[in-house]
Amino acid sequence: MQTAIINSNSKSDLKLLLELAKKIGVQTKILTQTEIEEMGLANAIKQGRTGEYVDTSSYLKKLRK
Repeated sequence: MQTAIINSNSKSDLKLLLELAKKIGVQTKILTQTEIEEMGLANAIKQGRTGEYVDTSSYLKKLRK
């Protein structure tokens, strides 16, 4: 299975692409704003994970500065 995300400012262009996808038998789904935000948050968390130990007290001190 392959996945593609297409973002468009034009409703008519997006509608045309969705109609084309349906015609050639490609499954489509329009994402809600919440789903888009959750994907972005999950991606940010994944990129921010280093696997290194972080001292909580020194981290909080840096945040308070």
